[in-house]
Amino acid sequence: MLNRRTFLKNGMLTGAALGTGILTPQLLLAQASKSDVYETTAGPLSVHPVSHASLVLNTPGAVIYIDPVGGAEKYAALPAADLIMITHEHGDHLSTDTLAALLGDQTQLVTNPAVLAQLPAEFKERAQAIGNGDSTTVGDISIDAIGAYNLTEDRLKYHPKGRDNGYVMGINGKRVYIAGDTEAVPEMRALQAIDIAFVPMNNPYTMEVDQAADGVLEFAPKVVYPYHHKGSDIDVFEALVNKGGKDIKVLQRAWYG
Repeated sequence: MLNRRTFLKNGMLTGAALGTGILTPQLLLAQASKSDVYETTAGPLSVHPVSHASLVLNTPGAVIYIDPVGGAEKYAALPAADLIMITHEHGDHLSTDTLAALLGDQTQLVTNPAVLAQLPAEFKERAQAIGNGDSTTVGDISIDAIGAYNLTEDRLKYHPKGRDNGYVMGINGKRVYIAGDTEAVPEMRALQAIDIAFVPMNNPYTMEVDQAADGVLEFAPKVVYPYHHKGSDIDVFEALVNKGGKDIKVLQRAWYG
């Protein structure tokens, strides 16, 4: 059986696949579940929620996995990863077993320094770490590491300032923000020109829906996905954002169940 990556180059279907019935990454995402598609200057960007804090972005240049956990079976219907990005070390964001199953020969890793230190040696060879405020590029995708941490006194133990990352990616004219586990920190509130944002809200590990809505209204992305929200009332979050009058589209998707 041919590996699906045999037919993929830069996230697109190669000539060898024509007439074979092999699906493009876009069609693989669409078949796995309903995906949201956004137009960029180079072609479609597809967003596929997987579970909790795990998601897949299919861009014109690369297939990007964010915080993949839960075993390879969760990703079996999805195109293989060109780039895997890890925000921090907690078990709902980092699984070395899942990474081992998903890493292809050319898959690259971007992590925060604390995660890099925990990776097996064979993973480190293809990984780079960036800390809060640092930037890098992978192919034509720019990546900025944004501080992700707790502000509330009794939550500081979960995500201390300076350790964990959120990420802002520049993808063919779109700016995508993956918040990671954070409260509405100044670094979030100061963001500008964000097209698509993924923002967490679950007490006590990140923040309540009112703080999340307040932070989102301040940096005003065009589209926001509440994620990492188990146990939270995201209808309340959507209502608070809608009341803010900022023309922000809230997309509730099936992260659980």
